[in-house]
Amino acid sequence: QVELVESGGGLVQAGGSLTLSCVASIRPFSRYSIGWFRQAPGKEREFVGAISWYAETTYYADFVQGRFTISRDIAKYTVYLKMDYLKPEDTGVYLCALTAAPRPGMVASGYDSWGQGTQVTVSS
Repeated sequence: QVELVESGGGLVQAGGSLTLSCVASIRPFSRYSIGWFRQAPGKEREFVGAISWYAETTYYADFVQGRFTISRDIAKYTVYLKMDYLKPEDTGVYLCALTAAPRPGMVASGYDSWGQGTQVTVSS
């Protein structure tokens, strides 16, 4: 059973930064793509970004606008989501998800395993 564990969430003021981590138990970690999604109360889960195991290509939602960066450390089985210039509308539960697809998509149903999420709250 694959386990994904997110951490790094918290309360931050608008304009601040947070770095989220997603540790995966699956091996070989290098052959899986990881996506980040978020879900705000009363809203649908939305794609934030992803990193492909193939060439480590990264993909981002339009609303990111260069503020977020996804990277991974294969030796630590970890993917990071560094978020800068945070806005109140970035508030939500951030979840990481795993897929074997070399080119991860933006649709949640395309991912096979999910973490429990970590709360990010951005105050104005």
